[in-house]
Amino acid sequence: MNVAVFFLNSVLLGFGLAMDAFSVSLANGLNDHSMKKRKMIAVAATFAFFQAFMPLVGWLCVSTVAEHFKAFQKFVPWIALFLLCFIGGKMLFEGIKHPDCEQCRTRLGLGALLVQGVATSIDALSVGFTIADYKPLEAVFAAFIISAVTFIVCLGGVIIGKKAGTGLSGKAGILGGSILILIGLEIFITSFFK
Repeated sequence: MNVAVFFLNSVLLGFGLAMDAFSVSLANGLNDHSMKKRKMIAVAATFAFFQAFMPLVGWLCVSTVAEHFKAFQKFVPWIALFLLCFIGGKMLFEGIKHPDCEQCRTRLGLGALLVQGVATSIDALSVGFTIADYKPLEAVFAAFIISAVTFIVCLGGVIIGKKAGTGLSGKAGILGGSILILIGLEIFITSFFK
């Protein structure tokens, strides 16, 4: 695999997957104007962890299945296209329908933060389908890139939320959904040239 394409895909996956977490981080920042730097880092790190962990779990499941059933691999681009378009479409729909994230406005404790981390990373599980042909080290490196991008995006979300409010939260869902759909299309189309 071309290193530049691998890196670009991983960064774009990171941005696409981080948009839900960005929206929640934005709302968390708005709700807690006095949030300390340590807590801001903990919020971003929690989202980054889950966004890295879920694709690896998905990759492990798909890799195990595909290893035993080689015929399954030809369906991976179709599954990736379907899942990323479904998730991206859902994010687009929610971003348009609910531009402000009212349900995210709760006082942030450890339990609430963990629930937010899991809830915003469920869609990242399906990324295991999109990286199914990666070798183990490539999958781990992709998860690391996704995690780093998520951390930066979410830290920015908390900071923006503290300073400017939730004006971008709906647009983040629309942007994230669009990116996921484009990545699904790219994976599907390039599968014909392998």
